[in-house]
Amino acid sequence: MEMNSLGLIELTSIAAGMQAADIMLKTSNVQLVVSRTICSGKYMVLIGGDVAEVQAAVDRAAQQIEFAVIDTFVIPNVHKDIFPALSGHSNIEMLEALGILESFSVASLIEGADAAVKSANVKIIEIRLAMALGGKAFCTLTGEVAAVTSAVESGAKLISDKGLLVNKVVIPQPRQELLSEMI
Repeated sequence: MEMNSLGLIELTSIAAGMQAADIMLKTSNVQLVVSRTICSGKYMVLIGGDVAEVQAAVDRAAQQIEFAVIDTFVIPNVHKDIFPALSGHSNIEMLEALGILESFSVASLIEGADAAVKSANVKIIEIRLAMALGGKAFCTLTGEVAAVTSAVESGAKLISDKGLLVNKVVIPQPRQELLSEMI
């Protein structure tokens, strides 16, 4: 199955999260990427597949479990660097400028990270999702200062438009020791 699209539903209830995963898998031909509890008692279901299949699955689950939905998204043509960053397998060996996006929700952070990496010549180092973060999420990226600044601004705008931006930072010449904290 080609995974050119990602869909996510973030819920306030663990039971509703498991139910949403089941609904999504029964609705469409999609692949389950992540289905798990996240901090502060929330649950997230992340699926991949064809855009129309992912959209149908997310819409169906969100309609059936509307009372527990915090946020959802479908990202068509998701950037190829999102998958390794989600799994913690980025191949970054040296930091250039360091950009950080921090969000109150998993969904808005992944959308912001995708927007950031599509907007400028940067590499995503990591996307960390709500585990031991009080339900927040963040991503780190690297590249030339101007590119990182542009990418962070693009991602932050998307997250901010949803009212979920915690912070955004660009560090022009980070110490290389910071890389060991991210991978």
